[in-house]
Amino acid sequence: MALDGIFLSKIKDELINKAVGLRVDRVNQPTRDEIVLNLRGKGCSYRLLFCVRADSPRVHFTSHNIDNPPVPPMFCMLMRKYLTGALIKNVRQQEMDRILFVDFDATNEIGDRVELTLCIEIMGKYSNLILISGGKVVDSVKRVDFTTSSVRQILPGIEYKLPPAQGKLNIEAEDAELITESILSKKDKLLSSAIINTLQGVSPIVSRELAYRVTFDDALVSSLTKAQISALKLELEFIKDNLHSLSGFYIVSDENGKPKDLSHYEIRQYSGALKVKAYDGPSELLDDFYYERDRINRINHRGHELIKHINTLIERNVRKLSVQSEELKKCKDKETLRLYGELILANIYRLSKGVACYEVENYYNNCEIIKIPCNPAFSPAENQKKYYKDYRKAQTAEKMLEKLIEDGKNEIIYLESVLDELSRADTDSEISLIRQELASGGYIKNIKGKKQKPPKELPPLEFHSRDGFRILVGRNNAQNEKLSLKTAMKNDMWLHTQKIPGSHVIILGEGREISDEAIEDAAVIAAYYSKARESSLVPVDYTRVKALKKPSGGKTGMVIYHEYYTIIVNPDKEKVESFKLK
Repeated sequence: MALDGIFLSKIKDELINKAVGLRVDRVNQPTRDEIVLNLRGKGCSYRLLFCVRADSPRVHFTSHNIDNPPVPPMFCMLMRKYLTGALIKNVRQQEMDRILFVDFDATNEIGDRVELTLCIEIMGKYSNLILISGGKVVDSVKRVDFTTSSVRQILPGIEYKLPPAQGKLNIEAEDAELITESILSKKDKLLSSAIINTLQGVSPIVSRELAYRVTFDDALVSSLTKAQISALKLELEFIKDNLHSLSGFYIVSDENGKPKDLSHYEIRQYSGALKVKAYDGPSELLDDFYYERDRINRINHRGHELIKHINTLIERNVRKLSVQSEELKKCKDKETLRLYGELILANIYRLSKGVACYEVENYYNNCEIIKIPCNPAFSPAENQKKYYKDYRKAQTAEKMLEKLIEDGKNEIIYLESVLDELSRADTDSEISLIRQELASGGYIKNIKGKKQKPPKELPPLEFHSRDGFRILVGRNNAQNEKLSLKTAMKNDMWLHTQKIPGSHVIILGEGREISDEAIEDAAVIAAYYSKARESSLVPVDYTRVKALKKPSGGKTGMVIYHEYYTIIVNPDKEKVESFKLK
């Protein structure tokens, strides 16, 4: 799963078409490995994302709002100092290597014009973002010294040098005939390996696709026929002729729709075993491919301690429930204790002290003789009192345990709903609101001795059904409760996944009779904003808001209802995206 040099050349062309001539309005650094340039021009604005995370290095336009930390990092402050107000004048690529240069026309502190270059090197774990002025490094996201690399250093003040060349051919500069001859010279290699070792900027999926189109498999170079060699040359010429095309981009997904790989070259090698989806532009593809995974990584990073704490609380409650359930099972024998006490009392006149058990008739069961264990050191009256005492104790314990078990189950349901909220949180504000909710419930402690700014109140997510009904979705338990019990009107429609943690969803009637089509659309949204979003068939309950009631002592966001209908839907992401307000 890699963004190769040919794909990067298409991103370069997209940036030249859209970004050249725009000014940097703002610079943000959402995480250590990400920089976002907010670009503005006459009648247009874009967000340009640079990411040098080891598992997803890339550069592209993004349509998503990425939440920023309260205090900008030092590298972000430096970038703001140098690049705010700077004009993008060119975008360059180092041949077909995964190195891109964005040139800026900027103004320094004393008003002199200076030329700056922002260089992104896409090299897996060695990926880096470097600000260059006059051929020297101003600073970089990742500083590289002698202890890190003996090949080259990236430190403020030293001359910027390109990574060592790999001696591969540039498909843009070389003839397809020459490239084919170079590939054929590697006779002992598989065709896909020979292509990767020969060409700059070719990813494994593209090399395998070339081999598949030529041989319908991946054969040794030495075994290629004349017809296959001709087919290879034609495919290379096709790639060369379409280097600057900004259409035809593909994501390969598994059967559940989870992205597996990406390409600028139509993928046929999987023969229907995996899904292939086409995109109109490189940024649109990359934005879609990486956003969901990176969002989860960001949340896991920012909310790691919170997630860990909640999981610990859930495990503790599960263990407690197990112990309480075992104790409850023992209480089920309480009627036997009562019976033994009653039979001893009925036969006390003929029972004596010093025996291990009493043999008496059970007049509840045809006077069948039963043996009642007893303490030889106790008199019959003392044994009888002990059985009655144990019976009352078990009776009381049973009532308490049933209540404790019910509370424990509700506690687990609540904590799992909080985990689900965290998994879907997009911003630091949402995480802060969840943290505030947990603190108010006594699950975590507020930080003492430090005045914290209260998190910004966020509005519910809003969608529109196909026939125009407004649909609101709660972001967390506190907002779920407010939305369902205070905001919504009694004839509005309420939806929630059946016995699965998820958001409360409200269809606003606003004086109209809510349609079946709107209910179906809202059910898809409810399934998607739940723990079951990766499932294919999800049951969603729906009822009028007037049927909802908050149980006495219920957790935040908990409601009960008895009259409802159920619909089974598929939480389709594309459908949900289509319902978003434009």
